Amino acid sequence: MAFLHKLSKASSLAGASLIRRRSNVPENTVYGGPKPQTPNQRVTLNQLRQKYKKGEPITMVTAYDYPSAVHLDTAGIDICLVGDSASMVVHGHDTTLPITLDEMLVHCRAVARGAKRPLLVGDLPFGTYETSTSQAVDTAVRILKEGGMDAIKLEGGSPSRITAAKAIVEAGIAVIGHVGLTPQAISVLGGFRPQGKNVASAVKVVETAMALQEAGCFSVVLECVPAPVAAAATSALQIPTIGIGAGPFCSGQVLVYHDLLGMLQHPHHAKVTPKFCKQFARVGDVINKALLEYKEEVTNGSFPGPSHTPYKMNPKDVNGFSKELQRLGLDDAASAANEAAVEPEKMNMVNTGSN
Repeated sequence: MAFLHKLSKASSLAGASLIRRRSNVPENTVYGGPKPQTPNQRVTLNQLRQKYKKGEPITMVTAYDYPSAVHLDTAGIDICLVGDSASMVVHGHDTTLPITLDEMLVHCRAVARGAKRPLLVGDLPFGTYETSTSQAVDTAVRILKEGGMDAIKLEGGSPSRITAAKAIVEAGIAVIGHVGLTPQAISVLGGFRPQGKNVASAVKVVETAMALQEAGCFSVVLECVPAPVAAAATSALQIPTIGIGAGPFCSGQVLVYHDLLGMLQHPHHAKVTPKFCKQFARVGDVINKALLEYKEEVTNGSFPGPSHTPYKMNPKDVNGFSKELQRLGLDDAASAANEAAVEPEKMNMVNTGSN
């Protein structure tokens, strides 16, 4: 029986080794990190519709890269929007207009690699869907095929935009509409200004949202409108509304990852951080403190210490290495190698208080 147990164990180890060799995940000999997660099922439109029917709020966060997408995944956020606001938040522009489709696709692919659970939505950037319905459909197709997204979002409610939304839906692509403050239209709106503050503007927000629903959108973002306008639009529609600066009466809410975490406090970001955004943390302060501590420890020589110098040579190899360096006429390098081999031990003795 003991022999069979050993044989079984050996077979199991051999099988594990074979699996590792066949896997596209490299054997981890350098980096430490989280263990592989069991991916949850991707959020679907049907699941979102069920939440909406039950009156359960929908959560959406705008994110632009792999690390933030992983965080959204872990938190169980329903929808991850890869927004063209990356133009301002990530690329440092003053508006969303400069970002290109190719740049958006890079962000989309990074997010798709990190977020396995949320429904993934990619923004159509300015200048990629206004010319014709064919251009709009082509751009939306690229967002899905090349960006790995599940759906797209487009801004505005002009007749041409609604026609574009309808054409994209008819091409088999899910669409979120966007009304109220539409940042791509700042040249027409006169800047980043709230909408729906008078009767005519408020009615236009509701009518535009209804037109986008009629075009086949599965949801509509309401940005920077008064709460009564958002409440009216939410009541008038039979699809979820996602509010951003639109009060508590929407079917769900969206904020930008960097904004809600308080990631950045420099002058540019202060300029582009909206007043409606609640900071649920001040991560930027933590980052700044950590960077200052890193700079200080590098400057004073305390980093890296023994605990962060993990890779060792045995004394025999150090001696052989030193002799080879001397043979090459690199006496100073040989001395440096010998001192470096001894130094961590000295530091360990100091840190542990050993004699």
